[in-house]
Amino acid sequence: MDDDFYLKADDFFHRCLPTGLTFDDVSLATRYSEVTPREVRLDTSLSESINLSVPILSSDMDTVTESEMAIAMARCGGVGLIHYNMSNRQQVKEVARVKYHVHGLIQDPITITADKLIGDVLELIGEKTFQFRTFPIVDDKGKLLGMLPGRVVKKRYRERKVTEGMLARNEVYTICEDEVGNDPIATADQFFSKHMGIHKLLVVDKEDRLRGLYTLSDIERIMEESRDHVKPARDSNFRLLCGAAVSVPRNSDGEMDKDNLHQHIEEMTEKGLDIIAVSTAHGHTKGVGEATKFIRQSFPDLTIVAGNVTSGEGVEFLVNSGADAIKVGQGPGSICTTRVVAGVGVPQMSALHAASLGARKKGAAIIADGGITKSGDIVKALTISQAVICGGLLAGCKEAPGRIIEIEGKYYKQYRGMGSMEAMKEGSAARYGHKKEDLHTKSTPEGIEALKEVAGSVNETVENLAGGLRAGLGYLGAEDLPALREQARFVQVTAAGQKESSPHDVIEVKRSDFARS
Repeated sequence: MDDDFYLKADDFFHRCLPTGLTFDDVSLATRYSEVTPREVRLDTSLSESINLSVPILSSDMDTVTESEMAIAMARCGGVGLIHYNMSNRQQVKEVARVKYHVHGLIQDPITITADKLIGDVLELIGEKTFQFRTFPIVDDKGKLLGMLPGRVVKKRYRERKVTEGMLARNEVYTICEDEVGNDPIATADQFFSKHMGIHKLLVVDKEDRLRGLYTLSDIERIMEESRDHVKPARDSNFRLLCGAAVSVPRNSDGEMDKDNLHQHIEEMTEKGLDIIAVSTAHGHTKGVGEATKFIRQSFPDLTIVAGNVTSGEGVEFLVNSGADAIKVGQGPGSICTTRVVAGVGVPQMSALHAASLGARKKGAAIIADGGITKSGDIVKALTISQAVICGGLLAGCKEAPGRIIEIEGKYYKQYRGMGSMEAMKEGSAARYGHKKEDLHTKSTPEGIEALKEVAGSVNETVENLAGGLRAGLGYLGAEDLPALREQARFVQVTAAGQKESSPHDVIEVKRSDFARS
């Protein structure tokens, strides 16, 4: 009976054609449920190697995601896409900060040789911006000789040899790699519990060659996380997941600069990069297709996210080019003016449905990018997509890189579209098909500069969004996201219905307004 009123996505969006619908234009019908919000699972996959416990990515915008945001997102179970409005060298450093934040087993620990001076070690720390000062010492064949403790890595000792301050081999705690077992984190945890005051455990092979390193601080963090409801997003080595965006670099003749692109991505993958996003305003183009193909051929195991598109054909094009997941959305963002300036773009829910038809053919994931202003929008987006990208919802968080501005006693953070003139001046012009040097004469901005009121932490924000998402799945009787896509039934909402959906005909007050003096 209800199926005559509330339709599945394919039937609903087809019936609404050619009208384009966005989040506020639709609502979901409740279904019979035996599921409570606390029982809901929110895990999703963007590729075979990228699994998230929360289906949220932070946007690759220069006022949203750098290393601090990416670290916070991964610890919440999502992932951050570090923007590219910076030098290649700086972006590599931002990726490294995320990947070096928390380790499980460090499989390729940084080592030094016995012929070095303390000064050489200090220079290495400065050059690589290492956040640690303790180093294993090995010979030219990788055999462990001892450990240089951080307490002697000081300027006053810079002319002294590392061998003068090192712990000898018999003073260093090690474990053979054959003894690590199937649960390396549990093995390390047991060791540190048994050996009070020891902070480093080295892994060696039968020939005493260094194979890895555990630190007490990392193991403690991971063990604490294992007791949390939401699991941080980690790679196979227990490092936090990290993504980064790139544009398509061009030579003076307009051809793709393959050497530049390859070198840059290679440097980021050496740091452990998990996701590369080929990020442009218009992804269904020859240039984006060629870049995606080149990256896939050069880095066959790297997860590629490409976009943006608003059609099934665009999705198929990018998947055929080598992409694993496709960003969907052109113009829905709160600071994007593409639809106003260029007159193009499709309202986001209709765009997601059109894109999903191509994604199903290819077995690819799609990511809703833009237009999300509340947790209910995420619920609606995930009835069709595998994940969402948030910009404005995170731009006010303390981990966002935007500049803080005080206005009449209130604090705001800078938030701007990557198509704004200031953002394009700093590097994002290629995203919109412009050359940086032609900005003043041959381009029109497709974004604005704005302010977002300073909010709390990423953890608080994502927790609230995830709570709303769990509530939505509970109303639909869906225990997970695949069930959500199966259970979802749609109804179109009028302007009066939109008003009815929000608080209305009241004066909203805060609980503090009733506080007793």
